[in-house]
Amino acid sequence: MTDQSESRKFANTLARGLSVLRAFRASDDGLSHSDIAQRTGLAGATVTRLTFTLTELGFLSHDRKTGYFRLGPAAIAVGSVASASANFLDLVSGPMQDLADKTGTLALMAVRDGDRMMLTKTWRPFGTASIWLEPGHRIPVYGSSSGQAVVASLSDARFSALNPDADLRAFRQNGYEQLVGRGFTIAPQPTRYAATVNAVSVPYFAGEFGEPVAFTCGALPEMLSDARMLNEVGPALRDVVRDLELKTGRSSALARRG
Repeated sequence: MTDQSESRKFANTLARGLSVLRAFRASDDGLSHSDIAQRTGLAGATVTRLTFTLTELGFLSHDRKTGYFRLGPAAIAVGSVASASANFLDLVSGPMQDLADKTGTLALMAVRDGDRMMLTKTWRPFGTASIWLEPGHRIPVYGSSSGQAVVASLSDARFSALNPDADLRAFRQNGYEQLVGRGFTIAPQPTRYAATVNAVSVPYFAGEFGEPVAFTCGALPEMLSDARMLNEVGPALRDVVRDLELKTGRSSALARRG
């Protein structure tokens, strides 16, 4: 966790309001007050005040019949502007979809959200009924390949702001060694946050965000073995990201660590 909330400049009410907006996922057909409280960890009375304010400002819409909230036009407008500013996504979407189809994995992009990684874009393999994980889903930095790829290439200053413990420092070092040695990361077996997911990741420095994001391919272990990650999917994903770096004129994310 960061120590931002302890700063006198930190606006806690704003942070709580933003946590409400971040609670929504792509597949949600509305959230109730209790849903929002459960996902954010905020008290019910606080959620009530925040949802009222956000609705008045257009960031949420409220269905009075069902009591459910959905993201409103103001939130959609902000998200559209943010998506348009990340123009590297237009360049990589085709190759990432091709990679998902060829490998039978869920390809995705994840960004750091404190000590979590938030999925912001996914590419499903053609013909797959299940969406597996979805945009808006959050996974831990520690124990995920996407988290390892990002912290391994994160600047020392930004990494220190996470108040890392010894385990996270070792996790970062292991990721650094993997990136230097083969260009992609696979979370070591003992640290993996979920036994039901295998994943491989490559960082890309997104100048629009000021830090690296992670491109990842993942699937169930029976579909994506360690051998496939090492010999097939990892190298293919690495090549996609390297091609993106060439197209955008960006250097390797690892080269910016310091």
